[in-house]
Amino acid sequence: PIMNWLLWGYGVPALSFWIAGHILRKRGDDISSRSVESAAISFTALTAMLEIRHLMNDGDLYRQGIRLGELGLQVSTGLAMAAGMEHVRARVGSVVHDWAARIFAALAFAGIFGLLLHENPMLTGAPVGGMFFNNILLGYGVPALLLGVLARRIKNSRPNSYYALTAVGSILMMLVYLTLEVRTLFHGTIIRGGLVSDAEDYTYSAVWLGFGVLLLIAGVILKSQPARLASAAVVTLTIAKVFLHDLAGLQGIYRRSEEHTSE
Repeated sequence: PIMNWLLWGYGVPALSFWIAGHILRKRGDDISSRSVESAAISFTALTAMLEIRHLMNDGDLYRQGIRLGELGLQVSTGLAMAAGMEHVRARVGSVVHDWAARIFAALAFAGIFGLLLHENPMLTGAPVGGMFFNNILLGYGVPALLLGVLARRIKNSRPNSYYALTAVGSILMMLVYLTLEVRTLFHGTIIRGGLVSDAEDYTYSAVWLGFGVLLLIAGVILKSQPARLASAAVVTLTIAKVFLHDLAGLQGIYRRSEEHTSE
């Protein structure tokens, strides 16, 4: 893994193109520098994506299909590349980096739909791995954090609609990650199917409420309106769940405890 011929075939050319692009850009923003920078970006992306493919498939680049962990890492690569291109674009004002950032972001958002709908372990029944360091972290947790980084990067340089979409996407992915992680703690490596206990129900509510409070704090500190609005939405959803679902479905020790409290 990592230290293989992919580094020679794609990594070394990528580094060479970056050096050449830096030299050419000193002479001006012309067709030559843009061509070399485009090649540098392309080879960098290919290096990262092929290394991920190699790592997640035991060296078999031709294995059919893509699983949750691999897709999550590919999406994370796209988001990291988009954030990096946004940083370079703000510094040098290159149209190449501008379009590269747009393309990587578009590909990453397409991959996010795949994570939510096609490779969701609640729908596929595929094993998620360990309790904490698992495919759920790779598929939802890491992309959620990188979406947040991208949102911060584009806050003042892109249209508000793009910023809001990215910020809300980050919050949605983190909420999905937390929910599926709780599911894993109660059901193990296979989280599809199975009954939801009172303890699991209450844990969802507690985690969602905590997440909503953290969103509010982050929204105030970072002066992010989408974060504050999302906090209100998450807290409202949690309160509605507690009163309409959790309290109505209490059983056993939880119901007796509630009745004793009421008396």
